Amino acid sequence: MNFGTHVIRPVLLTCTLCWSLVYAPFCQAAEWNIDQLMHGLAQIKSGHVSFVETKTMAILDRPLVTSGDMIYTAPDKLEKRTLKPKLETMLINGNQLLVEKGKQKHQVQLQDFPELAAFIDSIRGTLAGDRKALERNYLLSLEGNEMAWALQLLPTNGKMKQVVSQIRISGVRDEVRSISISQADGDSSRMVIEKIIPPKLAAQ
Repeated sequence: MNFGTHVIRPVLLTCTLCWSLVYAPFCQAAEWNIDQLMHGLAQIKSGHVSFVETKTMAILDRPLVTSGDMIYTAPDKLEKRTLKPKLETMLINGNQLLVEKGKQKHQVQLQDFPELAAFIDSIRGTLAGDRKALERNYLLSLEGNEMAWALQLLPTNGKMKQVVSQIRISGVRDEVRSISISQADGDSSRMVIEKIIPPKLAAQ
């Protein structure tokens, strides 16, 4: 089966694993840097969150809003389950990507699609706190402090630049709160993330 642009572009929009942008004034703290951010993120070995994703695309008259939940297991397993408006599941496990929509299933080996792999690794690399993995494909810059940070990823690969212009991941301490993606064609998406608290902890 040929996985061309008609599969890759929807996956790129769907992936946005991936974790609410806090538009507060950023305070510059001399001691706060990318290494410290990566160290904190690396301590999180698993997570279960809900998300609301808003996609703005030229082919649509209005933004498309989807919602559901995501489960992350370090270092490279990520499952995104869209519940509204339609059921859809995306499972990334190592080098394999599986997308299910109703009775349709699409399976991709990421090694066969370098640009898609680089995009997915931008999310997984951040969640895993893997700076080296991120810097293989992106130029990193960090704004803010521990209580309100924003990590910007600019693609360094020419082919990747043709798909994504920038990725902005924001959070608080070791929690990712949003992922915003600006595509080269002008389309964009923003995912706002909220941690799911187990019932027993919520009752305490």
